[in-house]
Amino acid sequence: MPSPMQPIERVRAPSILDHGLHLRWSLPLLVLLALLPAIAHGLGEDFYIGVASRVLIFALAATSLNLILGFGGMVSFGHAAFVGIGAYTVGILMQSGIASAWVAWPAAFVLGGLFAFVIGLISLRTQGVYFIMITLAFAQMLYYLMVSLKDYGGEDGMSLFTRSELGLGLDLSSDTQFYFVVLLLFVLAFLAIQRLLNARFGHVLQGIRENEVRMAALGFPVFRYKLVAFTLAGAVAGLAGALLANQGSYVSPSLMQWSQSGMLLVMVILGGVGHLFGGLAGAAAFLLIEEVLVSYTIYWQMGLGAVLLAVVLLAPNGLMSLRSGKKERA
Repeated sequence: MPSPMQPIERVRAPSILDHGLHLRWSLPLLVLLALLPAIAHGLGEDFYIGVASRVLIFALAATSLNLILGFGGMVSFGHAAFVGIGAYTVGILMQSGIASAWVAWPAAFVLGGLFAFVIGLISLRTQGVYFIMITLAFAQMLYYLMVSLKDYGGEDGMSLFTRSELGLGLDLSSDTQFYFVVLLLFVLAFLAIQRLLNARFGHVLQGIRENEVRMAALGFPVFRYKLVAFTLAGAVAGLAGALLANQGSYVSPSLMQWSQSGMLLVMVILGGVGHLFGGLAGAAAFLLIEEVLVSYTIYWQMGLGAVLLAVVLLAPNGLMSLRSGKKERA
């Protein structure tokens, strides 16, 4: 029992707005992801290391979208623009002779956030379908801008002659080493978003999602919270774009097209809107189903559509809603 002179430490009680890491199954998943290159190499299927890298990169982009869509109630149809900005940042800097990842990747993160801040200043003053259309319009403006810039490949895009240079004894031209860098960045970004959601900022953001008018009446600066979330989501998407450019060694305006934003939306909806792991589950399901169907038929889009329709009908709240059991706190 503490003495009267000792301060009593206040421990914050868990909130229903908190989102646990579910270590009971997320830790084994992380171990599996860490062992994946060794397993793929042992099976003679090194190709799947590249597939896993692509899944993690899109999972990062989808998780950033889920931050504003699932937890902030902002349905953005231009999120792919920030991915494209990050990718072009790497491509343009590399064309200028700057291949350092320590320069290009933070620049992609900052520029993605900067563009999101500017777009958010305008689009967040609207709601509903108007917000959707404004974000779509900005993304298409950036798409046509990059198409018109012939110095950077125009509609054909631009190829990267090498991957970014990270140093530290790492060679990112190795698919295995690049995969581990992507895995590390995804885990760090994921943990940062989880901590953010469990903090006061995340609780307020979720309150805004439920009832924006009431949160404003309580004195919360709603616009400011939404703008910060939108900016952070754009920055993380920019980082995902930088990684995507390195993974494919190619940058194209198609990364900014509305169809790419639609694909990210489908990933979030498929995994579970408002679920912490929704972006990861949706990206993995979408890309792996696509990978399987492509190997069987040239009409894989129809098969993918049928599978997605079945998932939406059977699990309208996403794949993560199928997980049974009580919520874990960790």
